[in-house]
Amino acid sequence: MTQPWMIGVDLGGTKTEVILLDHHSVEHFRARRPTPAGDYRATLEVIAGLVAEAEQVAASDRLPVGVGIPGSVSGLTGKVKNGNSTWLNGQPMARDLSELLQRDVVLTNDANCLALSEATDGAGKGYDVVLAIILGTGCGSGISVGGKVLTGPNGVAGEWGHNPLPWTPQSELDQRPCFCGRRGCNETFVSGTGLAWTHRLLWEQSMTARAIETAALAGDPQAIGTLEAYLEHLSRGLAAVINVVDPDVVVLGGGMSNLDAIYERLPETLPQYVFGGECHTPIVAARHGDSSGVRGAAWLGAGKGRA
Repeated sequence: MTQPWMIGVDLGGTKTEVILLDHHSVEHFRARRPTPAGDYRATLEVIAGLVAEAEQVAASDRLPVGVGIPGSVSGLTGKVKNGNSTWLNGQPMARDLSELLQRDVVLTNDANCLALSEATDGAGKGYDVVLAIILGTGCGSGISVGGKVLTGPNGVAGEWGHNPLPWTPQSELDQRPCFCGRRGCNETFVSGTGLAWTHRLLWEQSMTARAIETAALAGDPQAIGTLEAYLEHLSRGLAAVINVVDPDVVVLGGGMSNLDAIYERLPETLPQYVFGGECHTPIVAARHGDSSGVRGAAWLGAGKGRA
């Protein structure tokens, strides 16, 4: 690596963040701006502006840039697909950003960035196969193998969030339409939105995920019941991935990953669904928390993690 600096951008539905790292993993600059939802060109300009701010701090230009996006990049067309920030879908975003910034720009799914960050210098460091899962407003996952991000020829490796929750009756799946056009996706059960959905279906009461967690800690029996259902759903969803990938470690990020009960209960419940009745896979929280995505984008842009 010849450049001492690298820039990562995390493009979210409501905010866009930039970070300036050196190759010792030390942060030198960070900034956030609102994401101009629904406006593709304005989104590109926000990213360009943040990159310029980071380069001003570095007193250098043409620095490597990686961008994590809430979607994936088609290996066939090079365009964004599967994004819940729908104004990005169908756009040749890597090409457009490369032209705007006058350099090559690497794009990947934000969960891939989480996986790379945590495998490089986070909770997954030292493990060969790292499964990283974002449990936020939505959910998704990324896989790092030997320090390289696994994307696959279709650009959808790790798209765990948009498979139906396993071992679930069709009648329950049908109650949860997903933005992707299907019903009963993991995302509709194990995201923060999914937790709120479960509470509404169980008790005919609307509460946010944060309010449900607070109420459960205060001893509210309905909220406790909702969290019990959530942990059961998460166990089923994770076990299905472990049955296929059998990762060395599972790293959780996103707001729901702060739920202590996950790390207490899943080691007990996962063996019920993992084939063979055994599961010794460590389930750990992301070391870099909400910063993992943007840090992983920076590492990816600098060339680390690419096959």
